[in-house]
Amino acid sequence: MNDTAVSIHASAIVEDGARLGPGCVVHAQAIVRRHVELGAGVIVHPGAVIGGDPQDLKFDPATASGVRVGARTVLREHVTINRATRPGTCTEVGADCFLMSGSHVAHDCRVGDGVVMANAVLLAGHVQVGDRAFLGGAALFHQFVRIGQLAMISGGARMAQDVPPFAMAAERNEIIGLNRVGIRRRGCPRETLGELKRAFRAVYLAPGNIRELAAAALAEGGYASAEGRAFLEFFAAGRRGFARARRGGDVEPDVAD
Repeated sequence: MNDTAVSIHASAIVEDGARLGPGCVVHAQAIVRRHVELGAGVIVHPGAVIGGDPQDLKFDPATASGVRVGARTVLREHVTINRATRPGTCTEVGADCFLMSGSHVAHDCRVGDGVVMANAVLLAGHVQVGDRAFLGGAALFHQFVRIGQLAMISGGARMAQDVPPFAMAAERNEIIGLNRVGIRRRGCPRETLGELKRAFRAVYLAPGNIRELAAAALAEGGYASAEGRAFLEFFAAGRRGFARARRGGDVEPDVAD
């Protein structure tokens, strides 16, 4: 079969107005609603519903909003992605993502490139997920939460507060250290990992207001890497507050040392 051809299997539904890029595959019993845009090579598995109305009691179904999915993203069985709530806007999932079975992306979310969402991950409305983050199975995310790039969230976690880039989080809003494996796989030099450890200690292992501690560390300088600065700059924004270090400072030993 031509690699650029679009394949729509029997009993799949692709509504009038949907746009499918070259090489897209829509499997049996999947539904792609109007105002959905799928990038090249997106695969939609059986039972997925892409572009359904937001689960918002105030939403007017006549609103011209949509969903945009980046190239080569895989949407497994029964994934649901709801369209945005405001006219002319889209719920967005980036390129090269892998959304496993039963995961849900609610209205107005922004999911970056290369994100992995394991089975039954649930994103409430307006959640932002940075590039190459990993969200463990059955993890839950409150509306308006931000998850930074390359963050790792453990399975079954409940996140109602922001998680900074390159961090690991678990349980209920608990930061447990840096995602060292992910940082190394990204190819970051040892100096960058050292900067991230220093930034982590400045924010999470010192007494005081997290936002103010991050601003002070950034103002002191000495962070040559984009990663170190991104970690500290993350704390300047957000509306949900920030996940805290595990009670008693029980974080990765090599970060705490």
